[in-house]
Amino acid sequence: MIADAATAQRLEQAWLLTANPAQKPPEEPFHTWLLLGGRGAGKTRAGAELITALAVPGARLALVGATLNDVREVMIEGPSGLKAVAAKGERPSYRSSRRRLAWKNGAVAYAYSAEEPERLRGPQFDAAWCDEFCAWPRPAETLALLRMGLRLGDDPRLVITTTPKPSAALRALMAQPGVKVSRAETATNAQNLSPGFLDALNALYGDSRMARQELEGQVLDGAEGALWRAEDFTRLRAPWPERWDRLVVGVDPPVTASGDACGIIAVARVGEVAVVLEDASVSGLNPLGWARAVAAVADRLNADQVVAEANQGGEMVRAMLLQAECACPIHLVHARTGKRARAEPVAALYERGRVSHAGAFPRLEEELMALGSDALTHSPDRADALVWAVTALLLGDRKAPRVRGV
Repeated sequence: MIADAATAQRLEQAWLLTANPAQKPPEEPFHTWLLLGGRGAGKTRAGAELITALAVPGARLALVGATLNDVREVMIEGPSGLKAVAAKGERPSYRSSRRRLAWKNGAVAYAYSAEEPERLRGPQFDAAWCDEFCAWPRPAETLALLRMGLRLGDDPRLVITTTPKPSAALRALMAQPGVKVSRAETATNAQNLSPGFLDALNALYGDSRMARQELEGQVLDGAEGALWRAEDFTRLRAPWPERWDRLVVGVDPPVTASGDACGIIAVARVGEVAVVLEDASVSGLNPLGWARAVAAVADRLNADQVVAEANQGGEMVRAMLLQAECACPIHLVHARTGKRARAEPVAALYERGRVSHAGAFPRLEEELMALGSDALTHSPDRADALVWAVTALLLGDRKAPRVRGV
């Protein structure tokens, strides 16, 4: 029996027969069910099926996502969302103006964004579904306000589905009494994923911390949000290579001369390994000044290419480098994802031993360890430049991070 007899009866038998064990609600009574899962592990389907079962006549439900768009596009209208799992002829209808999903039996669910936790003050519910809890901007505060509204019915239920991250809010939630935790690996849902999906991710992330978090649903140890640890750099120290196959200078230009540094990182490819050769970053220079610094490094190391982010300066970045007489080819790239998302594949390469440092680069390594965590207090220009260089050398045209030439 799952959760209770009434809920079990409302869950579709076909779903219970095909669901993975981790997708099924706990058999023992629960008030909060936390489902930790990898990407594509079936978390959304599990949440949608349980909420559908709890949408009894007159029920008032809450749907909380990282943004309102996430609630609508994933939880309600997504391929595994509430509309998709509904029985034929019983599909609920959504009115975006009221943020309201209504079933024909009178049950209603209201959409809430974790960006606006104050909207949860006042409303009350029989049950709630929270998706991607670890992506919420203020997870602990938002969840506390939601729980205060779970005061209708005889047995209010809360289901939380998320890919885990090593956050204080998640650890606190897991330790709370009455929280039942399930884990779902991406591999257990392989039959419902595109052919080659898992192979592509395993080739990219391998046996890394990122794979254990994003594919296996594990909560990793370490600083909150951190992608690198100090021991990573100590373990990967290497001598200056005698020769290399290709050398790239990664550049993250500053927005203003008096503001952030210009990240300038030289990285060489030796076989299947990238070796960081030099941190030549500069601060306080005008555009022509930092462009000359880039050109000097590229000329001294006989670089094959300069890869420079052009989100802020656009073609001005190329113009400055050409004016500084940069002799090697210049490739401009645009950031289409956040800094953390761009850095994750590179962090996985470090963990797999495919990136080493030819010496100690304290300021670069400090930025890498702070990237993605609360410890980062300034723009990580050195880290960004390294990510662009390593991406160009080892990740090529892979979709993460996205690199577009200009």
